[in-house]
Amino acid sequence: MGTAPRAIARSPSYILPSIIGLCSLSIFFLIYKVNYFATQTKSVAGHNLEPTPWHLFPPKTFNHEMLPTRAYKLLQCSYLACRHSNTNNGNESEQVPRRSASSSGAKPPECPAFFRWIHHDLEPWARSKISPAHLEEAKRYAAFRVVIAQGKLYVDLYYACVQSRAMFTIWGLLQLLKRYPGRVPDVDFMFDCMDKPSVNRTEHASMPLPLFRYCTNEDHFDIPFPDWSFWGWPELNIDPWNEQFQDIKHGSQETTWRKKELLAYWKGNPDVGSRVRTELLNCNDSKTYRAQILRQNWDDEARAGYEQSKLSKQCSYRYKIYAEGYAWSVSLKYIISCGSLALVITPQYEDFFSRGLIPQVHYWPISPNAICSSIKSAVDWGHGHQAEAQAIGKRGQDFMENLNMDRVYDYMFHLITEYSKLQDFKPVPPASAMEVCRESLLCLADDKKQKQFLERTTAYPSPISPCTLQPADSNLIRRWRKEKEDTVQAVEDMSILNGLPMP
Repeated sequence: MGTAPRAIARSPSYILPSIIGLCSLSIFFLIYKVNYFATQTKSVAGHNLEPTPWHLFPPKTFNHEMLPTRAYKLLQCSYLACRHSNTNNGNESEQVPRRSASSSGAKPPECPAFFRWIHHDLEPWARSKISPAHLEEAKRYAAFRVVIAQGKLYVDLYYACVQSRAMFTIWGLLQLLKRYPGRVPDVDFMFDCMDKPSVNRTEHASMPLPLFRYCTNEDHFDIPFPDWSFWGWPELNIDPWNEQFQDIKHGSQETTWRKKELLAYWKGNPDVGSRVRTELLNCNDSKTYRAQILRQNWDDEARAGYEQSKLSKQCSYRYKIYAEGYAWSVSLKYIISCGSLALVITPQYEDFFSRGLIPQVHYWPISPNAICSSIKSAVDWGHGHQAEAQAIGKRGQDFMENLNMDRVYDYMFHLITEYSKLQDFKPVPPASAMEVCRESLLCLADDKKQKQFLERTTAYPSPISPCTLQPADSNLIRRWRKEKEDTVQAVEDMSILNGLPMP
């Protein structure tokens, strides 16, 4: 007799669907956690950051990417890019020609005279030093915090910056580390990327707060630092500084001085809360005020491919006008670069280099209290003193040519070095700070133009040391200020006199 076949044990029918369901649930939970983690991750591109409350602007959106893709990219750029970079430093060093200061016998040049303002800007902390308490208080006015420790850059983000200011400013710091490897000291400072200075000297007299930003004035403790546009302004199609200056200079040479249009020219955006620019619109009269004032609409320019806003095409005028915007304006360096006689409406704010510009040497001052009549007076003076007017324009252009990226990096180096000497603590990145590197910024660049601008401004180790910083001289600074005030007043008086009717 044959034995009966053995029954084969069968799994219950619900196990496989249960396993599939459990796996699906785990995957969905993992995706949810990844997306949630991404929504808590801040980036220099502006992810998950609110605009600065002291200067509101429309928050940046990232809706052009699907949420899972955006989350993966944000986490990859923020947490993995620098780790991958650190493990491949050896490969990178083989690709990049490394140069050191010690390998060159070239003597570094002396820094431009205006570098002495570094000592003046840091003078409030010469005795008290800069403590963690200073930084904690300054944090209330900062968009982000920068810590450089052992040659690496860390950023703690508090608020978003308009457009790509934060990204390009931090990129500039990374290039400084590449230009002078091993020479930039450990440092910890707060930075605000918006326009107006905020640490008032009267309000904070008992405890001055160190805060880096793009401009300052005599009423504030804010420390001026080179602005983002030196590495380019992709949103307005303005090239990195070294390229842009050469383009402007070439444009200025296409028309000889005698053939330049005999008008004072300004083109810009007047709708920025600027009294000066609003009043300047009233001067748009070529016969009465010898001026042509044009409104710039950047949205229209973007649609037209920026053909009508190229800075190099605006140097065909003999006189160019500078007018502050909401605060200081990056346009100053482009206007001075034209080599025309720059008519600078006396500003309330100064950036790091404009304090080296001297009235009647590099530009012609215009009274902010009588803009139209002052412009007419300046143009009339220029018509009657063509050689002198041309010489002033040329000296201004030469000043800007000397302010190449070598000098910009040198200013950054000396400012950070002198600042670091005032710290009474060892800089340590806070737990909330993230390392930022070349790869992470390129990864976060959200359009092709941004990435191109960043890559075009990559720095390499310098063959010589930074320029030699001259010692502090507070008497010299006071004399510079007094001479500038006296010259501006003398020009205003002359303008008033020229505007009086003949007896």
